[in-house]
Amino acid sequence: MKKLVLASGNAGKLREFGQLLAPFDFEVLPQSAFNVPEADEPHVTFVENAIAKARHAALQTGLPALADDSGLCVSALGGAPGVFSARYGGEPKSDARNNAKLLADLASIKDRRAHYVAVLVLMRSASDPQPIIAQGEWHGEIIDAPRGDGGFGYDPYFLVPGTGMTVAELPHEEKNRRSHRGQALALLIARLRLGM
Repeated sequence: MKKLVLASGNAGKLREFGQLLAPFDFEVLPQSAFNVPEADEPHVTFVENAIAKARHAALQTGLPALADDSGLCVSALGGAPGVFSARYGGEPKSDARNNAKLLADLASIKDRRAHYVAVLVLMRSASDPQPIIAQGEWHGEIIDAPRGDGGFGYDPYFLVPGTGMTVAELPHEEKNRRSHRGQALALLIARLRLGM
């Protein structure tokens, strides 16, 4: 099997990506297995941050690397919180503070359209001139009161059109099928089927 380093220490992502990429003869290993520190994410776009993370992991390990960057974009807030989604309410990271800030920022705004974004980047090497880039979006709207106990982050406030449910209320399988990350993964896998 070909080794692929995941530019993340997230155990859930490692398991998910490992299962999905196994048919392509990839053994997905966390960057922590190589003592790779987390990369800086200085950019204002998801794609630039994902590229920076993948390049950093590939450079440190000499292996192909997979990275993702994702977040919530709210139309009326000019795309905020965007790449700052995880720390929107300040440091240290806190879902409760992030959601409180989001609702405060939207308090007098009627337009509640929002979408989740996920960008996946697969680099064959640190100097790969043409990394595989896959992006998924999941559109919905922000509601004022949380509903559901599944998911995390902004999920209890993100209403999925046509379902009457928030992301936190959706069954796990349906969330994975509809989600921004699920869409990006499907596109990445389709690209891999064409040959890496």
